[in-house]
Amino acid sequence: MKSQKSFEREIFTISHGVSRFKLAWNLAALVLILQGCTFAPPQRVPSPAGQSPLFLPPTSAPVRIEPSLTPGQSQPTPTLPCADGLTFINDLTVPDGSIIQAGASIDKRWEVENSGTCNWEIGYSIRLIAGDEMGAGTQQALIPARSGTRAVIRILFQAPSEPGNYRSAWQAYNSQDQPFGDPIFMDIIIEP
Repeated sequence: MKSQKSFEREIFTISHGVSRFKLAWNLAALVLILQGCTFAPPQRVPSPAGQSPLFLPPTSAPVRIEPSLTPGQSQPTPTLPCADGLTFINDLTVPDGSIIQAGASIDKRWEVENSGTCNWEIGYSIRLIAGDEMGAGTQQALIPARSGTRAVIRILFQAPSEPGNYRSAWQAYNSQDQPFGDPIFMDIIIEP
C-alpha cells in the first residue's frame, strides 16, 4: 500500500506534469541565474516642492554589434552605379549633305559605340531633339548593346516634299529619361 507522501507526489506529478524534485532543481537554477545578474537601483529624480519624488527605472545603453571579419576576409565593396555613354563612329548610309529626291524613303544608319559601363537594355531610347522628324516619329527604341561594343542605329525617314536643307538631330536616353552620349544627325538636301 502506498504511503500518504507517495500518493501526494503522484497526484502532484500527474496534475502538474513535473515532480517536486524537478521543480526544486528548476527553482535552484533560477536562483543561481538571478544571483549572477546585477540590477541597478532605481534613480531618484528631483521633484518640485510638495510633490512625491519620481523614480526612473534603470536603463542600459544600446548595444551595437559590429560585424567582425575573419582573417583573410576583406570588407565588401559597394556596387557603384554604371555610367551611360554613346560615341558616334561613322555615318554608314546617307552622308551629311546628300542630295535626296522629294518624298523618297531614306534608310539612315549610324555606327556607334556603347562607350559607357551600362548595357543598353529595355527602356533605352533614341529621341528627336532638334529638326524635322521626317515621318520617323520622335522616339525609337535604342538597339540593345553591351558595354564596350559597337552597334548600328537605324531610322527610316521620309524625305519632305518641299526643296531645301533639312537636319534631324537625335539623342540617346536611358531608362530614367536622362540624355547621354554624342548626338547623331541626318543632314540632307531636297532637290527642287
